[in-house]
Amino acid sequence: MKVNMSYPNFKFSMDTYVFKDNSQKELLNFTGTIPVNYQGNTYNIPIRLWILDSHPFAPPICFLKPTPNMEISVGKHVDAQGRIYLPYLQNWSHPKSVITGLIREMIIKFQEELPLFSLSSSDEAQQGELLAYISKITQGISDMNSKHQENQRVNKVTVVGGGELGIACVLAILAKGIADKVVLIDFSEGTKGGTMDMDIFELQNVEISKDLAASWNSRVVIFTINSLGNSQTYLDVVQSNVDMFRELVPAVGHYSPQSVILVASQPVEVMTYAAWKLSAFPENRVIGIGCNLDSKRFQYILSNILKAQNSGKEVWIIGEQGEDKVPIWGSPEEAVAPNFQVQLSNRALEILKVKGQRSWSVGLSVSDLVDSIINNKKKVHSVSILAKGYYNINNEVFLSLPCILGDTGVSEVINASAKEDLVIEKLQSSASSIHSLQNQLKL
Repeated sequence: MKVNMSYPNFKFSMDTYVFKDNSQKELLNFTGTIPVNYQGNTYNIPIRLWILDSHPFAPPICFLKPTPNMEISVGKHVDAQGRIYLPYLQNWSHPKSVITGLIREMIIKFQEELPLFSLSSSDEAQQGELLAYISKITQGISDMNSKHQENQRVNKVTVVGGGELGIACVLAILAKGIADKVVLIDFSEGTKGGTMDMDIFELQNVEISKDLAASWNSRVVIFTINSLGNSQTYLDVVQSNVDMFRELVPAVGHYSPQSVILVASQPVEVMTYAAWKLSAFPENRVIGIGCNLDSKRFQYILSNILKAQNSGKEVWIIGEQGEDKVPIWGSPEEAVAPNFQVQLSNRALEILKVKGQRSWSVGLSVSDLVDSIINNKKKVHSVSILAKGYYNINNEVFLSLPCILGDTGVSEVINASAKEDLVIEKLQSSASSIHSLQNQLKL
């Protein structure tokens, strides 16, 4: 009713919406035009808003609805399919967020960057611009390509989440000197977040923003957000995290379509799966931090505390974060005698158990992974990847396995020996429990 009062041309209906995973649902939606003043002229921009059944707690899904003589102008707030991305949607919070407020922001953003243009326009200036653009394409050069090449030269990293872990990641990345620019997306209100001090002391090459558009053309996007709600059950907590991902991840995919997504939110295996499904990225470019920290510590304990001979670096912690993780040894020439190997592993695991995972230590592990990706180091890390097809795992679940990381994410999975039935049994058990949890979630 409020929308109709302000925009009487809108029409309401119930129609079928097809989600990214091809599931379908009957949703309330309305279509109409919004008046946008651009360079002295008023344009009626056609839009369509789909209202989810979780409204008003979740934002609507917004699209342009161009007529046959209109073309979508891809930009910061609109993708090639016409889906609309706005800070208002990313920061949606009931009860302060409302549809009329969303439409008002849409009008403001479209006044800055018109999302549609007419195919039949006879305006001489537009025709001249179009001809110049076509000329550049025929020479093998386009504005979009040159912009892409320019952005490729900038090592930009975005951290989503302004809590302790997010800040630890930013500081660790800065300390390593990996990135030319680090963007920290902090959605916390007022002084609740930990970014105020970072803002006060003006760290060089760091931008703090509430707008996901600031992540534009990042090479790596790191998710550190975790729900702080009053959920009663573990499933509720995980669902709260998934609900946040449901709005944030597609926007990241729009702003940085060539990025590698690195997930540090918990539980990391499930949240990495959610990020993969929601982003529609190839599996090699969606990675969880997994057991990288445990593996690095395990290697250090073997070499520097237990003084193990010939253990090398070919040993990793794999599987699921937590009690069910297991050590695995690499190529036979790197492994020690089987009995001694078990003794070493057990002693190292006992030492590892007393080491907690503080924000700063996880931040250092994240910066280690970002370094391998940004600088294409081709180093081996134990990270959460799609494990289907490995160790007789048949479900789409993410588990930590040793992988070679480079500028396109995972380039190869290391075929480490897992002859022990216990190792394979634990991996399959973890895969089964994770898959069961995933089936209870609403993506």
